[in-house]
Amino acid sequence: MPARRRFARRPRKDVTSPISATAGASRDGVVAARHLARWLGLAATPTFAIMAVLTAVLGSGPADMLCAAGHGSLLGGMVPMYLLMSAFHSAAWLRLISERRGGVGR
Repeated sequence: MPARRRFARRPRKDVTSPISATAGASRDGVVAARHLARWLGLAATPTFAIMAVLTAVLGSGPADMLCAAGHGSLLGGMVPMYLLMSAFHSAAWLRLISERRGGVGR
């Protein structure tokens, strides 16, 4: 005889973001917030890359002097900082490419 379960299985709630947990949040508002968050994530990488190019082309300024305080560091200055920020925010682009190629979903 199969063992009885101690607790009844409850249906899973679909709470995937703090916005959907808010009282009175409409389904359309939750969907709009998710789309906005996705687009903001996609905007970060090219924004930082453009900032790195502009900083490299236009030259150094007072902010670059602050960032280059560790004179012997390879990562000193604004350009490497912007490139690192661009790389750290590239997950949204990698996820988009994976979805477009039919990669493994969530």
